[in-house]
Amino acid sequence: MTKTILALDVPTADQAWDLLADFPEPIYVKVGMELYYALGADFVSELKAKGFQVFLDLKLHDIPNTVAQGMTQLATLGADMLNVHAGGGIAMMTAAVNAVKLVNPDSLCIAVTILTSLDDQQLQKELGLSQPALETTLAYARNAKAAGMDGVVCSVHEVAAIHDACGADFICVTPGISFGNSRAADQKRVATPALAKTAGSDYIVVGRSISQSAHPYQTYLAIEEELL
Repeated sequence: MTKTILALDVPTADQAWDLLADFPEPIYVKVGMELYYALGADFVSELKAKGFQVFLDLKLHDIPNTVAQGMTQLATLGADMLNVHAGGGIAMMTAAVNAVKLVNPDSLCIAVTILTSLDDQQLQKELGLSQPALETTLAYARNAKAAGMDGVVCSVHEVAAIHDACGADFICVTPGISFGNSRAADQKRVATPALAKTAGSDYIVVGRSISQSAHPYQTYLAIEEELL
């Protein structure tokens, strides 16, 4: 079953807690760079203490030893999911997942493939990649699988191919989800919750469609209904 993760893409603790106050019980949330850099580890610990599941979305990307040291520290926070960039290579991903599992074996460690803000033209002209997004994403996913990662972050449009290549139990977390009339201007490879479910996404990450709606919890429930 596809599960929803609410992206807490807000700059302050007050805004985050105001948003979550609309929810009668703890849900799965994503803490990204904006909120983590503003509030630090204590905010993640507070979310966990209140019963929330946390996807800590910091996308580490450095040499293997540096990433391993960073992931060791992050894993102590008890986040349910953490990530790195697959572009760092197999050795870096292996170091990351080994560091996480040593501290918290139950935490999922996943790798970001190709950002949903990028399209084929940018990959080729700006980044110098000869293959389009699907082939590049598949190559990254296979590397992540070889490194022992639990799964990847990818667009909905690559999920089926990744599951075929890496197995149905290899987790696919899909951002770039729009619902209703909301669509992020900085996302190019987007999809609806229904399309994500059909494609086989294990988790969808939804931000502005919920956080900017008049009734966030009701919107969340409508998305959950679409995923049934």
